Amino acid sequence: MTAHLIRGAQLVDGTRADIRLEARRITAVGSGLDAAGATVVDADGLIALPGLVDLHTHLREPGFEESETVLTGSRAAAAGGFTAVNAMANSSPVADTAGVVEQVQALGDDAGYVTVRPIGAVSQGLQGTHLSEIGAMATSRAKVRVFSDDGSCVADPLLMRRALEYIKGFGGVLAQHAQEPRLTIGAQMNEGRLSSELGLAGWPAVAEEAIIARDVLLADHVGARLHVCHVSTAGSVEVIRWAKSRGIDVTAEVTPHHLVLTEELIAGVDGAPGYDAKYKVNPPLRSREDVDALRAALADGTIDIVATDHAPHTAEAKCCEWPAAANGMVGLESALSVVHAAVVESGQLDWADVARVLSEAPARIGQVEGHGQRIVEGAPAELALYDPAAVREFSVADLAGQSQNSPYLGMRLPGRVVATFHHGAPTVLDGRLVDAETVAAHARSVRAEATA
Repeated sequence: MTAHLIRGAQLVDGTRADIRLEARRITAVGSGLDAAGATVVDADGLIALPGLVDLHTHLREPGFEESETVLTGSRAAAAGGFTAVNAMANSSPVADTAGVVEQVQALGDDAGYVTVRPIGAVSQGLQGTHLSEIGAMATSRAKVRVFSDDGSCVADPLLMRRALEYIKGFGGVLAQHAQEPRLTIGAQMNEGRLSSELGLAGWPAVAEEAIIARDVLLADHVGARLHVCHVSTAGSVEVIRWAKSRGIDVTAEVTPHHLVLTEELIAGVDGAPGYDAKYKVNPPLRSREDVDALRAALADGTIDIVATDHAPHTAEAKCCEWPAAANGMVGLESALSVVHAAVVESGQLDWADVARVLSEAPARIGQVEGHGQRIVEGAPAELALYDPAAVREFSVADLAGQSQNSPYLGMRLPGRVVATFHHGAPTVLDGRLVDAETVAAHARSVRAEATA
């Protein structure tokens, strides 16, 4: 395998160093390293981050390949600096059996751009009535450790309790989509003055907060691990802060879009038309006060990680009237730049914090082995090089996946991923994706070496 020498990168502590990658490991970090036998990558002005890890990705395959596949989603992830993603269970068939999660993992292994870790469904068919094959998925080749009905809330408190008890037995985590269904029937956007003015049914903040409050109490009672998906309200932050102060084993995520976008966009701003379905997402975009609370919670550690909730859809599913449009936004390619704009430029997070919330903590919560480690000698060679000085108008050309439902198209965003290394080999180099056959061939060699 080819060795690579990354020359003169800035580490997250602000120091500069050369980084040598060889045989899937970081073999040296220091100044003036010998380049003999290595391909040199000039990293002057670039920040070296541990490869990003997304705990909340929708890869759509099997069943919805017109929106995304494991291969195209993996390419989108690599373009955004990610080296591992956790694939949500709402495919068709649903990932509620060992066979489906093993299929998803195998597709990710074959693609080779990132490590793909399947998330198993909590309930059969995401219906919320009977537990899925949790034990079979946990002991399968995929070794599933995160379970979620994301897209649907586990609303039945008895089923939620039983799931927490079951998953606790092997140290897994239940990731909850917090949405009380009876309070959100027909909901189209954040409930408030603006929803009334626009004539759209409201999605009240309490529908999220009530489920989180119930579930942290259930997790405490059972002694299990709970993870709260895509937190979107200031009230949810307070519930999670209270739970953590009590020592309850709860973690939480916020999406990039909930850190920057607000409900006012739905009404149309700066001459843009209203009711643009690219802003339709679940949970919905909230108020400026909610955004400020989410940023502060990420900075003080109440919210543990940023997760993209990358949700690709076809043009037909989004280019229609608002009530009929699908919920969701693509976010893998833009996540790092949006976090940079939202909380680094504001001074709330530094680059070491970015490594924590986008790599180290999600890898720990999701138990993604070989990822989320600091860039030190002996660590796995999973890293990204990022140009913080770049400024770009985000465009379709920046999207490497199959769908284009990004809310950032036409926006000026800071930063650019210049290179991504997975298993010690580049998947992105000079800002461009490495061709699929080269990446797949390296993945095959890695698997052959592992089984030799």
